[in-house]
Amino acid sequence: MSSSEAAPGDPEDAEVIARSVTSPDRFSAIFDRHAAHIHRYLVRRIGPTAAEDALGETFLIAFRKRAGYDTERRDARPWLYGIATNLVAQRRRDEFRELKLREALGPPPDEEGHAERVADQVTAQAMGKLLDSALAELADGDRDTLTLFAGEGLSYEEIAAALDIPLGTVRSRLNRARRKVREALGRPDTTISKEISTHG
Repeated sequence: MSSSEAAPGDPEDAEVIARSVTSPDRFSAIFDRHAAHIHRYLVRRIGPTAAEDALGETFLIAFRKRAGYDTERRDARPWLYGIATNLVAQRRRDEFRELKLREALGPPPDEEGHAERVADQVTAQAMGKLLDSALAELADGDRDTLTLFAGEGLSYEEIAAALDIPLGTVRSRLNRARRKVREALGRPDTTISKEISTHG
């Protein structure tokens, strides 16, 4: 789990996945090679507690979809990042719907004061995290792209594969995201990658 690369002499990811269609146990090698990277990415996106569940779900989805894997992609990590990114987006949509439902229902009378105190604490913490705020202001696609680039070190081509978007879209998203984060932080563009890679 410490490396995303196959050891010398070991089959590449594409071969492992192809073999796992008829020999499911072989898929464990994909987990061993990539779980640490995917877990780190998920921690950055949704926090350590939620990341544990999302990691398992990411690899479960990958396992279920392994028969359709494009074996032209020798490295499975961008594919796994794409699955994880979709899970993060779905989780946020679910949380948003739940929040709207709670707002519509309103808190019980005896919990209203407590809810206000919790909200104040959360707001205070959020205000103290400029980078979180800056990233939160980005469109989902821009934030996904910037996190994969600056936080996970993926190339433009790997991001395009992970998110299933054209290479030109990767470039435009990164340019837009960098500009907005730079404006929010009031810092030179060269510091953004370091900030995201060390944040959290």
